Amino acid sequence: MKIAMLLSGGVDSSVALAELQRQGQQNITAFYLKIWLEDDLQYLGQCPWEEDLVYARGVCEKLGVPLEIVSLQRAYWDRVVAHTVEELKLGRTPSPDILCNENVKFGAFADLIDESYTHIASGHYARVERAEYSTARLLKGVDPIKDQTYFLSRLSQKQLDRALFPIGHLPKADVRKLASFYDLPTQDRPDSQGICFLGKLKFSEFVKAHLGERNGSIVELETGKVLGKHKGFWFHTIGQRKGLGLSGGPWFVVQKDPAQNVVFVSCNEARLDRPQLSFDVGKIHWLEKPENFARDFHVKIRHGVRTTACRLEDLSDNRMQIHLAEADGGIAPGQYAVIYDGEVCIGSAVIE
Repeated sequence: MKIAMLLSGGVDSSVALAELQRQGQQNITAFYLKIWLEDDLQYLGQCPWEEDLVYARGVCEKLGVPLEIVSLQRAYWDRVVAHTVEELKLGRTPSPDILCNENVKFGAFADLIDESYTHIASGHYARVERAEYSTARLLKGVDPIKDQTYFLSRLSQKQLDRALFPIGHLPKADVRKLASFYDLPTQDRPDSQGICFLGKLKFSEFVKAHLGERNGSIVELETGKVLGKHKGFWFHTIGQRKGLGLSGGPWFVVQKDPAQNVVFVSCNEARLDRPQLSFDVGKIHWLEKPENFARDFHVKIRHGVRTTACRLEDLSDNRMQIHLAEADGGIAPGQYAVIYDGEVCIGSAVIE
């Protein structure tokens, strides 16, 4: 087995690399993917990739693993960022980290490395089950808070069969303990936050750099009363509560009008009258298509712990209508609905 290890300079991928060695894997090369966009957006703040690379090198020196640096910035722009910007222009809520895993980490990178690498490993909190099944199955990580199957739900069967997730069976607390046990340079590094291609840049700064600002009104949905101003509908998403700058409430974003640059909000009581019990999704990417839809499944409408029981209604052209057992007031077009059968992630689709 020859393994290409995706090493970010964070604690999770560092421990994943050490765990591979503990399992007896010796034919490993670590790869640091230079995918940050800060080279183009340096004026927004300090660029973190140099610091990440220092940590990645330190981990490889500690474990005696060779490290290669691969630039995939062009692929990131073409396959992830351009789509993200276009979706924001349309008033939709994109999920760039899902595109990142599908098209870059397990896509462009997989196409770039030599075919002698049988597996690609990463520090994602997820599991792959292969025994007794003709196809690989994607299972949730055992830590429900850190589970990252939502972001891996667009992998193809070929990509999934090649993937290794060495820490998916561990709680985050145990990963921290192992980092200390292995005396890794990353053991005290805080967890990274935000979207993968931005590093430490704020998403709002990225949006401003590409779409600018345009003043518009924040309007109460029920009354039409103007409650405040915003700097562009593209900075806001359905279900958003924080960052609106409104008194009273609590206020939630419930609609957007891209043509008029209006963001509509509602307070909690009114919002509870407007949740959706069903919604349509576009063409589903199946990892494991059920033979029978006439039973309960679960769905994640956004990354996080919460899953909601649901029923799936098969529509034409591989589209589905998802009927929720519990209404949700934050369903945003453009986001992904990720479907689960117990612990198994079986598919995903874009919310229409």
